[in-house]
Amino acid sequence: MSLPHHPTAIVGAGLGGLVLARVLRVHGVEAAVFDLDASPAARTQGGMLDIHDDSGQPALRAAGLYDAFLAHVHPGGEATRVLDKDARVLLDTPDDGDGGRPEIDRGELRRLLLGSLPEGVIRWGAKVTGARPLGAGRHQVTLDDGTSFTTDLLVGADGAWSRVRPLVSDARPAYTGISFVEAHLPDADVRHPVSAGVVGGGMLFALGAGRGFLAHRESDGGLHVYTAVAAAEEWLDGIDFTDTEAARRAVLEHFDGWDESLRALVADAEGMLVPRRIHALPVGHRWARTPGVTLLGDAAHLMSPFAGEGANLALIDGADLALALVAHPGDTEAALDAYEEKMLARAERSAADSARGGELLFRADAPRGLVDMFTGGLPEVSGSAPSA
Repeated sequence: MSLPHHPTAIVGAGLGGLVLARVLRVHGVEAAVFDLDASPAARTQGGMLDIHDDSGQPALRAAGLYDAFLAHVHPGGEATRVLDKDARVLLDTPDDGDGGRPEIDRGELRRLLLGSLPEGVIRWGAKVTGARPLGAGRHQVTLDDGTSFTTDLLVGADGAWSRVRPLVSDARPAYTGISFVEAHLPDADVRHPVSAGVVGGGMLFALGAGRGFLAHRESDGGLHVYTAVAAAEEWLDGIDFTDTEAARRAVLEHFDGWDESLRALVADAEGMLVPRRIHALPVGHRWARTPGVTLLGDAAHLMSPFAGEGANLALIDGADLALALVAHPGDTEAALDAYEEKMLARAERSAADSARGGELLFRADAPRGLVDMFTGGLPEVSGSAPSA
């Protein structure tokens, strides 16, 4: 009995995989997308994204979604504030409206992309457990329900712990030394006015040596907070996050002596705190051209968030791969060669910037380095502010 066959199979319905499917469809090419989530609403999608004019925005133009994207942009979201541990404002830059890095809620952007694809393109609840080459660039992909399918082109858009990556690389993400704890303060102007005033209308960096609060205002008026701590990889394992009050205390122990208005970003947060270790693939991660398979986004070049490049790279990776396939009809290997040469060079630059950004944010004299970068005392990281 023959297995189901998909000429192009995309594993992962994140931003990169969705843009790839959308741009292919714009050019009349069908693709099947497989995602482990049971539905589009299975997980929350995180906070705000700044969409860059040299990567994310061109990708949305290629997808024919740029104007729709603009309708969801958060006005004022490009504003940036930098504070020290005593809540002294060292930099307060308003949103000048130039549109270079407009902010959008990640969930809104994903819904926009999902809505651009017809029903049935995405197979929800389809968790890929492995894949094996069959020769001549074809692969057999196995799902956790025991079923399999074959494909002529397999694209790993499945994130940090990609199941497709082992086909081309033995690399695995490594802990960067920074852990995040995420928190949320809804309806901040009414329910958390002090915190709303501290964060302002856009992005906040409140930094000290080896720790800090990175927060931004969301389009619904809430505040999304990333508490960052330079800590051993096992630090989060010692915190019971099912006990929110105990978790607050454990996190805030690392901020003794910080201004109470900053500590309130965690102390007054509503709902559970969410732990996240920050991992990254090696800077310059590459692989030998492997017939019939490639990677995009975090599967290809997972990096820390400290240059604000991850989502933007996933978007432009997806668009570039689609356009390369369209430009080389009938010659998948030529398309993958062209795509990977461009993508890997770009990713190496951004990963190096991200690593430098992490050092800059949390170095011993923080936030001095970030202020110097914004005011011209240091070269900018990847042409943009570090972003959580």
